[in-house]
Amino acid sequence: MIVPTRNEARNLEVVLPAVAAVRPAVHEVIVVDGNSKDGTVETARRVLPGVRIVMQTRKGKGNAMACGFAAATGDVVVMFDADGSADPAEIPAFVQALIDGADFAKGSRFVRGGGSDDITLLRKGGNYGLNGVANALFGTRYTDLCYGYNAFWADILPLLGLPEVDIPPRADGTMHWGDGFEIETVLNCRVAAADLAITEVPSMERERMFGQTNLRTFADGTRVLRTLASERKRANRVAAAAPTVVPQAEASAPANGYVDPPTIRTTFPSTASAPPVAHEGNGGRPLTPSPSPRAHRPQENGHRPTGANGSARSDAIGVRYAWDEEAS
Repeated sequence: MIVPTRNEARNLEVVLPAVAAVRPAVHEVIVVDGNSKDGTVETARRVLPGVRIVMQTRKGKGNAMACGFAAATGDVVVMFDADGSADPAEIPAFVQALIDGADFAKGSRFVRGGGSDDITLLRKGGNYGLNGVANALFGTRYTDLCYGYNAFWADILPLLGLPEVDIPPRADGTMHWGDGFEIETVLNCRVAAADLAITEVPSMERERMFGQTNLRTFADGTRVLRTLASERKRANRVAAAAPTVVPQAEASAPANGYVDPPTIRTTFPSTASAPPVAHEGNGGRPLTPSPSPRAHRPQENGHRPTGANGSARSDAIGVRYAWDEEAS
């Protein structure tokens, strides 16, 4: 689990013990600190002695996340905010979504079973509009683009192309692309562009416990829009540079030559109050057969997902998230 921090000592007093109480137990907690001045690192070590501390190499939440991703040793990576807004008791639902076949488990406050005690009407309306833009550009059906509680298989990281953590900061003080708060949008776009299997998990957002939020409604909304446009262009460049593969089934293509592109599946796992609902991407086109599963995607015949090198991913017992560990 990756927890980016900057002056979050008071919040960690509550958050880290709550994470430690989660059962099944979390394999590792990595606190990535951005030069805190309030004793954040010392507090983390005191309240959770087994915590791993990583100092981020540049500035920005995106760089903190990338440093945490690079340091993680588990098969599953969970992104978790330090401000107390996320509920660690939801972690098993995210991990279960991955075990059930998703490559990326995306938290959503706006599906049945989710909600927020913190979001304002203005931010909610802005998020709704940004969802629409993202879904139009990437053929997805995201319901909560701007939420940072996510989990994914560690073996998809090479597909995401995040900035290397050892690149020095820019001399003019500007951030490398992906180093800032745009990280959640960048990840959502690149997961969709890579045609990975996505599952939205209902999540309840609580109010920040201590300190002031760094969110700026209009500035951050504008940055997300710029990110969406930039990531669409990047996806087009990547697709254009990819080698052309002629599918074996081309001989049976329709006479007009049109074949639906691969779909992005977004499903909602069942909970006590929310039955699963399957959604397809591509702007609501009818369901079409998926292409042959890639090495990193779950197999359609019920086999477990495979790693980036083609080897089978760990099953529920082997996942480094200690799925069957009980309190001692």
